[in-house]
Amino acid sequence: MEFIIVTGMSGAGKTTAIKFFEDIGYYCIDNLPPALLLNFIELIQDKQHSYKKMVLGIDIRGGILFEDLFMSLDVLKSKEFLYKIIFFDCQDVELIKRFKETRRLHPLARNERIHEGVIRERKILAEVKAKADYIMDTTHILPKDTKEILFNIFETDTEFKNLMITILVFGFKYGIPIDADLVFDVRFMPNPYYIAELRPHTGHDIAVKDYVMQSDTTSEFLIKLKDMISFLVPLYTKEGKNQLVIGIGCTGGKHRSVVVANELENHLKANKYIVKVEYRDIDKDTKRGK
Repeated sequence: MEFIIVTGMSGAGKTTAIKFFEDIGYYCIDNLPPALLLNFIELIQDKQHSYKKMVLGIDIRGGILFEDLFMSLDVLKSKEFLYKIIFFDCQDVELIKRFKETRRLHPLARNERIHEGVIRERKILAEVKAKADYIMDTTHILPKDTKEILFNIFETDTEFKNLMITILVFGFKYGIPIDADLVFDVRFMPNPYYIAELRPHTGHDIAVKDYVMQSDTTSEFLIKLKDMISFLVPLYTKEGKNQLVIGIGCTGGKHRSVVVANELENHLKANKYIVKVEYRDIDKDTKRGK
């Protein structure tokens, strides 16, 4: 039996995950008190022919005592019952923003500021986060991206290294992204903007890509960039970082940076990393060089 426990911070995406698992054939139960976990396991073992893939959602709602969860998990381990824990996390600022936008109350801040509830919940969940097999940081990703990542892990067996990589394509004239961990400037590459027939297109188009890639400088840079990222990513993972934003910028974020970002995306995916690309400025219509 495949048994998955979904837990984490309120507002971080647990509900999205549980709905996804339901859609792909898992039997899901949300908000089960941890003290009932063993009873639940005994029940489904009696009906094992009916339930091959299970998901159990457990969180802080209703003042649940997670000490019960740890005790139950210890018993499961002693019985050699296999399970995986997915912990959904998100930066505090983004969590507060989500609660305000949806006008929901935080379960631990009924009569207080949302921030107080988030801080209290994070302290309570610190131990279960430490025990998690997967940590999903949804600060910078949409629900559809969460579903894609879960699909890659549980349906295509893509290895998840607890690091979600975002390649952010941008134009320097629109400003450097403030949340980028690494920023690479590719404005030294041949600029398709100055070729009239290429100017209206983007780095997704073959003609633009070929123009940028024909340069020896571009080829050499990509070799060094891929080597550097391949060196750095495992170190970030080792240090416990679970969200990495790599900024790739040219003048307008439409031509050269798109080509480089797509090449880096292919490299990372070939090495079994979960990665997505955002093209922040690709559709902005300006008169200046790209």
